[in-house]
Amino acid sequence: MSAVAFSNAEQDAVIRFEDIGRAYQMGVETIHALQGLTLTITRNEYVAIMGASGSGKSTLMNIIGCLDSPTHGQYWLNSQLVSRMNDRELARARNQEIGFVFQTFNLLSRMTALSNVEVPLIYAGLKRRERQRRAKHALDVVGLADRMSHRPSEMSGGQRQRVAIARALVTNPSILLADEPTGNLDSRTGNEIMTLFDNLHDRGNTLILVTHEQHVAEHAARTIRLSDGKIVSDERPGAGR
Repeated sequence: MSAVAFSNAEQDAVIRFEDIGRAYQMGVETIHALQGLTLTITRNEYVAIMGASGSGKSTLMNIIGCLDSPTHGQYWLNSQLVSRMNDRELARARNQEIGFVFQTFNLLSRMTALSNVEVPLIYAGLKRRERQRRAKHALDVVGLADRMSHRPSEMSGGQRQRVAIARALVTNPSILLADEPTGNLDSRTGNEIMTLFDNLHDRGNTLILVTHEQHVAEHAARTIRLSDGKIVSDERPGAGR
């Protein structure tokens, strides 16, 4: 493939999709989870992806996160064509370019908050002293400097989600990708977590929230709505807060 020339706007893109589709074969039936998605997300954008169950938002999240591959179309992550990445490059992208925040936290129960946050840095090959320095800083950013030695069972749901966010931040990723980040939290704690995301965006992070909850999406400055695997609206109502 010949080299692709990008415009200035495209060069500022963290994510660029061109005609992305994803189909699954279920017996004799072909399920089109995504159909012809073309979109660009630039640095420091705050984006919510919304849609009902079966709309394609989970498939879109998995492709953004390099956990799945499109059936057709092209995906550039920081101007790198993902389809041309080998397994090692994909693993590096998942570890260093994208910080994942899950609804279920996905923390290791026998490890302290500090050790949980260090995990991506172990895979990145950093030495222990540097891992701990960066993990302590990430926990401080999310307001858990006093909980570093606590295990998940010794923390509230909101504190566990903050640890998960610190773990996502610790590699200084290009994107924070959050899947229903308040889904397992009560409304007060959920609001606190969304305030934390707002603050992280103010610090310069690029945020993508996958959610079905309108009050969560309202924190974002841009809302992309999916239905039947297609983008049905892409709105920028304002500051989002």
